[in-house]
Amino acid sequence: MNATDACVFPYPHGDSSTMRMALEAKMLGFDSMVAIDHPGFSTGDFHVIPGIIINVRTISALGQALKRSNREGMIVLVNAGDTTFNRAALGMKGVRVLRNVYVTDRHSFDHVSARIATDKSVAIDIDLYPIIHFRGVQRQRVLERYYDVIRLQERFGFDITLSSGATSILDQRSPAEMIALCSLFGMNESGASHALSSVARILKPRPLVEVVS
Repeated sequence: MNATDACVFPYPHGDSSTMRMALEAKMLGFDSMVAIDHPGFSTGDFHVIPGIIINVRTISALGQALKRSNREGMIVLVNAGDTTFNRAALGMKGVRVLRNVYVTDRHSFDHVSARIATDKSVAIDIDLYPIIHFRGVQRQRVLERYYDVIRLQERFGFDITLSSGATSILDQRSPAEMIALCSLFGMNESGASHALSSVARILKPRPLVEVVS
């Protein structure tokens, strides 16, 4: 997988079927996409990866949700919360992506969270939907939050995923368009291209730690 749209919302969350969005993504130049609340399948050389978003506010609720949803081959995305929640969530087995950082307080994802994300191989999602659809001050705040995330990523090296957040084929964007949008918050072409391939790395089993006595 060289280019993956890391989060799309087919029907019933959106108004386009999974197959229609898969065909659109392939035409745009992707070889895979993560479809929320849909089973995975392949059509030719294009792969639909199953994904689930956990939206809770407490660690205990997150733990229960992870027990119900953690299946092999599924991308588990967790909506970000406050500082304490994010640090704990990033360290929990089964969490693969932390998303919606842009809606949280600026300090909710800090250098400590960044270090945990790196150590635990959890990616931080950059959802491009608000950049396209928000306006004015609201859009500027999103850009500032993403700028902060990229500065931390350059320092600590955690993975970034890029998603269109599309609920319709009209919202889907090509890899080239997504890379261009990333330049608005200081992410260079090389970094954005690398981010488009992050889902493939997330799906690989995490290496076991060998204890040498």
